[in-house]
Amino acid sequence: MVAFLLWLLLFLLCWPLALLALVLYPVVWLVCLPLRLVGITVGAVFAFLGALLMLPARLLRGRPT
Repeated sequence: MVAFLLWLLLFLLCWPLALLALVLYPVVWLVCLPLRLVGITVGAVFAFLGALLMLPARLLRGRPT
């Protein structure tokens, strides 16, 4: 809702810039999508490596009683 109100304010102050932002938003989203996917993948790899490094400690700890 805040983004919409800010866009309306921009539309009132400078309507060509607001229309340009409205048209370019999907293009920017499509450009950022692969970077977002790379970020998710890198986060998953680090989580996997962390779990792999902690596995011996978890095995030695045994079952909680």
